Amino acid sequence: LRLDKIGFIFQFHNLLPFLDATDNVALVLHLAGHDGATARRRAVELLDYLEVGNRKDAMPAKLSGGEAQRVAIARALANSPRIILADEPTAALDSHRAGIVMDLLRRLAAEQDACIIAVTHDEKIYDRFDRIFHLRDGRLESQEGA
Repeated sequence: LRLDKIGFIFQFHNLLPFLDATDNVALVLHLAGHDGATARRRAVELLDYLEVGNRKDAMPAKLSGGEAQRVAIARALANSPRIILADEPTAALDSHRAGIVMDLLRRLAAEQDACIIAVTHDEKIYDRFDRIFHLRDGRLESQEGA
């Protein structure tokens, strides 16, 4: 279920340090049973879509924080999940790149008919969400949106 239906975007990218950007994304597809060529093609397609295709052969240690986060996002989207769980998805990004990434996530979610559930403290991206739930000490404080 997790492999086929749920994509995870962590606050810290958690890329495997011994795999380049393409293989970090393709790994998910390999685990789901896709052949190597198909997995790599989809990985490169996603990296290009997230504007890090020029870094497809780079090892995680050679990526900037924003590049590594976009590779991690590509990995989360590799199997076209219906649910994307994101923990501080823009934490490693400047405000401009955070907006771009959130717009990309929204567009991908619409294209893939997926739901994004994000936890964030970044108030600058609140306008990218349909519904916002404010929690304090584990309790619902307020909600906005549809």
